[in-house]
Amino acid sequence: MATGQRIRFFRNLRGMTQKYLGMMVGFSERTADIRMAQYESGKRTPKINLINELSRALSISPDALAVPDIDSGIGLMHTLFAIEDIYGLTISETDSKPCLTWLKAEQFNLSLMQRFADWQKEAERLRSGEITKEEYDQWRYTYPEVPVARQKAARDAARVSEKQTEKE
Repeated sequence: MATGQRIRFFRNLRGMTQKYLGMMVGFSERTADIRMAQYESGKRTPKINLINELSRALSISPDALAVPDIDSGIGLMHTLFAIEDIYGLTISETDSKPCLTWLKAEQFNLSLMQRFADWQKEAERLRSGEITKEEYDQWRYTYPEVPVARQKAARDAARVSEKQTEKE
């Protein structure tokens, strides 16, 4: 979720109007709602000092607003929190270990669930030794090109097979 979307999410969560939040961070009453609408829509990008002011006004961490840096533990946590907000990711415990699951998988659109299924299949192929780590990484780093190419190849093969069956 982009920074503007995160601002809107937390503003709505706090029951604030754009004007009220804008005034809390120092914009004039005349321009507060316009400025906040620009940030929320992505037409403007808040600088770090404004992110800090917004986070104070919203009573959240600045990391919750910024596009998270997943190379840090805190950034990764805020990415997971955003996924929780948007997609219903939940944390529970399995065998005394933290476990991430989807609270309501049925709410996902089918293409997203299919993407997870594609990922799970590739990871299983790696675990079983069917593919190498390099092949798995190639799949991940070119996603979704490889699954799309495989689906196209499967459809093409089915058409060829269908045509051969019709000829016979």
